[in-house]
Amino acid sequence: MNLLLHICCGPCSIFPLFELHKSDIQVTGYFHNPNIHPFQEFKKRINSTIQVANQFNIDLDIDREYGLVDYMRRVVFHEDQRCQICYDMRLKNVAHTAVKMGFNSFSTTLLYSKYQDHHRIREIANHWANYYGTTFYYQDFRQGWQYGIDQSIKLEVYRQPYCGCIFSEQERYDNRLKKRLKKLRKKKTL
Repeated sequence: MNLLLHICCGPCSIFPLFELHKSDIQVTGYFHNPNIHPFQEFKKRINSTIQVANQFNIDLDIDREYGLVDYMRRVVFHEDQRCQICYDMRLKNVAHTAVKMGFNSFSTTLLYSKYQDHHRIREIANHWANYYGTTFYYQDFRQGWQYGIDQSIKLEVYRQPYCGCIFSEQERYDNRLKKRLKKLRKKKTL
């Protein structure tokens, strides 16, 4: 199998690359993340991805187009659906790129994060795989969460403190918003 692996950042790619190499799957990395904010963060994530790709000795294709404007246009007034929109934007592009570049399957390092919705990722990825006539390779990489963290620290790979979009950045740093969100979540569970 030759697989195009969507990479959201260097740290999130460590465990998936480790696992895929054990399976003798030929992997090429692909960085495409129009959601990342701010621009300096975008550049840091590209650099961390290059660092890990070099460590694993894999080919890497980088989409250096800063796509924040397109991402924001799609998400504004749909903030509560931003993750689904983001998955859709990225996975559509990855599926299309995989076919265009001659790969027979694609996957994503989003499957490493315990904070991502695997069900929605699979659903969206399979939709685009069917649309473009390719295969989405699913593997749950969450069991390697701590391994990826430990290795990124050991390798001195830049580790970002939030998912990537402007909304997740606010959720990470805005203490008043954190309190409001906590109250909302509590109400939903009652």
